[in-house]
Amino acid sequence: MLKLVRLSKSYVPGKPVLTGIDLEIAARGITAVIGPSGTGKSTLIRCINRLVEPTSGAIEFEGSDLARLSGRGLRHARRHIGMVFQEYNLVERLSVMENLLSGRLGYVSAWRAWRRRFPDEDVRAALDLLDVVGLAGFADRRADALSGGQRQRVGIARAVMQGPRLLLADEPTSSLDPRTSVEIMQLLADVARSRGIPVLVNMHDVELAKRFADRIVGMSGGRIVFDGPPASLTDDVLASIYGGEDWLH
Repeated sequence: MLKLVRLSKSYVPGKPVLTGIDLEIAARGITAVIGPSGTGKSTLIRCINRLVEPTSGAIEFEGSDLARLSGRGLRHARRHIGMVFQEYNLVERLSVMENLLSGRLGYVSAWRAWRRRFPDEDVRAALDLLDVVGLAGFADRRADALSGGQRQRVGIARAVMQGPRLLLADEPTSSLDPRTSVEIMQLLADVARSRGIPVLVNMHDVELAKRFADRIVGMSGGRIVFDGPPASLTDDVLASIYGGEDWLH
């Protein structure tokens, strides 16, 4: 599904944030990326869909190297990569329905997009998704009238509206309280598994990652230092990822 080959990123020359990342993501399941702040987790996620430009390396996705694409080729590839953001990234003044339909912008003409005219099947799919994410009846509600958890549910539904073959989630629970965080991760897991969409999510909450992920990738200093199932994430491994043992107790 996705293969990263020697992926590196430096915002400042000589100070790499990512160093030679090699990673393969299968076509199913949830992969959680954990690690201390500043170790490159968000940069990794954002390099994949080119929200951040990689410095070097390859991003192989469905037969293409995303790192080499531009223009129409990149726009076409991005159709198939959904993104859930930490701060929701909704258009606040638009309705929930309009935000969901923005997930179909890559599939309609510029004229129809400007007029916000979407096919009936897209509208029906959006209504069905609102039911799936627990927001039936919210279609006409403005995005800025929603709670944080509701906004993230809209963000997930919008990403799924793209018909993605890969779903990226950049710290989707970091702005939410613990109970809502569990609900959002459960929703991501349910949607991903019921629709067969692999998910790559970066997280700060280790226990949440262990609870919902099929596989955990640990990063430290811009490198991958652990890759395995949640059951293998021992205190010794966590100490190697986060540095030291004091924080564990």
